[in-house]
Parts: sequence; structure tokens; C-alpha cells
Amino acid sequence: MHGVGWFAAIIIGGLAGWIAGMVLNKHHNIFINIIVGLVGALIGKWLLGLVGVAYSGWLPSLGVAIVGAAILLFVLGLFGRKSD
Repeated sequence: MHGVGWFAAIIIGGLAGWIAGMVLNKHHNIFINIIVGLVGALIGKWLLGLVGVAYSGWLPSLGVAIVGAAILLFVLGLFGRKSD
């Protein structure tokens, strides 16, 4: 997460993972939420880097992490589905 410290990144990651999970109706424990949020932040930062968008601060970092976490959960959900 751009422009925030490690402690803030963990808090933002947990919130982002939790919010993305609620949006996509995926319920995980706090540790999974943190991991999903942190990985989501990396995905979001990478995607914004592709289009040349810069951001800093905790609120933009949270938004980027939520979008990235939602993308991550959606893609993982595609691979986790059983075909009938």
C-alpha cells in the first residue's frame, strides 16, 4: 500500500478483505481477510500502475485494496467452482 506504514497496511488490508468479502458474499476469518486485502492491494496497485494513476494516503489505499481484493476473490471463485 502506497504511502502507509506496515501497521496501517495490516489494518487497511483487513478492512479491505472484509469489505470485499461482504460485497462478494465470501466470509473469512480475520487472518484470511488481511491476506486477501494485502494481496488485493498489490493487484490494485499493479493495475493502477498500468494506466499511470498515482495515489497516496490511507483512504485511496483502502479503495485500491478493496477493488483488488474483490478482483482476487472473484477470480479465485471462478477456479473454485465445481462443474456439474
